[in-house]
Amino acid sequence: MYTFACQNTYLYIISMTQPKIIAGPCVIETAELLDTVARKLVDINRKLGTDIIFKASFDKANRTSISSFRGPGLEKGLQMLADVKSKYGLRLLTDIHEAWQAAPAAEVVDVLQIPAFLCRQTDLLLAAARTGKTVNIKKAQFLCGRDMRYPVEKARDAGAKEVWLTERGNMMGYGNLVVDFRNICDMLDVVPTVIMDCTHSVQRPDAKDGKTGGDRRFVPMMALAAKAFGATGYFFEVHPTPDEGLSDAANMLELDKLEDLVKQLLK
Repeated sequence: MYTFACQNTYLYIISMTQPKIIAGPCVIETAELLDTVARKLVDINRKLGTDIIFKASFDKANRTSISSFRGPGLEKGLQMLADVKSKYGLRLLTDIHEAWQAAPAAEVVDVLQIPAFLCRQTDLLLAAARTGKTVNIKKAQFLCGRDMRYPVEKARDAGAKEVWLTERGNMMGYGNLVVDFRNICDMLDVVPTVIMDCTHSVQRPDAKDGKTGGDRRFVPMMALAAKAFGATGYFFEVHPTPDEGLSDAANMLELDKLEDLVKQLLK
């Protein structure tokens, strides 16, 4: 075990147990894609003793352009996720954008995720918390880590048993993100589980040609830097051929590179 100091002189003791790892494609594209990714995650779990949570979105409601691919929608998407759980035994995470989606999503997934842009939406937070599922709240690009105590308070007030926070960078000017890793320490003062979103944090949301850009080369460095700041989990959007992905293509990590990166994080 080792220790390090964070904001407010708190000491966090990080044991050598496995961190929480979330991985999967940005959006549900096809059943074949879900199968390909799920098989790889099962293989990594078997080899490394991890318990990677499978992530995919049934709807990407906050896309740049009206013509951007959004996914199969709630009903079909949840059935496809349920099939993944049934076939592969993986725990599931998906994001919701409206309060009415919380209850049906909670019937299938283990973790409900609140998108960063929506982390102050009170009704959405309350609906997610009331399901009894773990709620993962992404930090907004316009907030600092300390201010995430307010979304957490809303979720806890509604009865949430477990709340996670996720760092995903802050807006820098109009077309780029910057990650202030001190936010991880600040959010560890709020909740014990703070996850680094290693792929969305390398976005360049300049809306060029109606799509968000990014640079996946920096994903491993984001993960390792977050580990140095005490992150207790890591979030990766992965795809076997990311440049062909229908959402967040520029910043998704190649699926075949995930295992080696997880190995580094487990050292």
